[in-house]
Amino acid sequence: MRAAIVRTFGGPDVVEIAEIPLPEPGRGQVRIKVAAAALNPVDAGVRVGVFGGDGTPLGLGWDVAGTIDAVGEGAADLAVGDEVVGLAYGHRKPLGTHAEYVVIDASAVATAPRSADAVLAATLPLNALAAAQALDLLALEPGDSVLITGAAGALGGYAVQLAYHRGLKVAALASEADEDLVRSLGAQDFVARTATPAQVDGVLDAAVIGAPALEFVRDGGAYAGVIPGAEPEGVRGIRAGAIEVNPDGTRLAELVGLVDEGHLTLRVAQTYPLDQAGVAHGRLAEGGLRGRLVLVP
Repeated sequence: MRAAIVRTFGGPDVVEIAEIPLPEPGRGQVRIKVAAAALNPVDAGVRVGVFGGDGTPLGLGWDVAGTIDAVGEGAADLAVGDEVVGLAYGHRKPLGTHAEYVVIDASAVATAPRSADAVLAATLPLNALAAAQALDLLALEPGDSVLITGAAGALGGYAVQLAYHRGLKVAALASEADEDLVRSLGAQDFVARTATPAQVDGVLDAAVIGAPALEFVRDGGAYAGVIPGAEPEGVRGIRAGAIEVNPDGTRLAELVGLVDEGHLTLRVAQTYPLDQAGVAHGRLAEGGLRGRLVLVP
């Protein structure tokens, strides 16, 4: 089968489509015939060597939407033919979701949305889970105020919608051109990138602004980052932390439910065939995307 891998670190041209053996699911795992897989900034990080490696080929891709075609022992409640979404966690794994088939833990899988096709559904797992888990880390109560940085991006957009659904007062930090977009997602207040927002109870820093974002938080408030270990040190009694995304199938199923109920919007910027994975990496590097790039085997 074909899979996108990197053998050396570098630009989009190092992404290789290789022929590799069909993987077999182990205990508690399922094999998914990939219908679509989103391309995320973390994949670019793997490609350029941010997470290192020991010289063996590394697989690319975390998000997947597709159909289960093999089930390992102990993978309860899942069956061949089930249409699912899932998260293949790992910065240094031999096979990712940018492939024709992928094996992942059954505990990281949920039934696919009924209201969306596979290309749209493939944008959900990583970014929506990250947004939900970052909001958990903030631990705000309904009626509290939250500022989402990078609110027009994939992760930020989910964060805006989830925060609004939780009853938070949502302010969105984005470019002026994205004001209508972020308001349509549920932001009550809009803050241009060049403006200084009023202080809030918490900041979810999807844009990875870091320490300067603490200026937006009231004394004793909270900051949640999305890159583990990169959060700033708290000041003025501010709790500052960052999430390591947890591949949680139960939580993913809840997010799928919010998609089907119309509370979460799935956004695709462009699709590419798997053979053009390197081209897609080049487009990702250009920036300015509103939605995810998605690879289709």
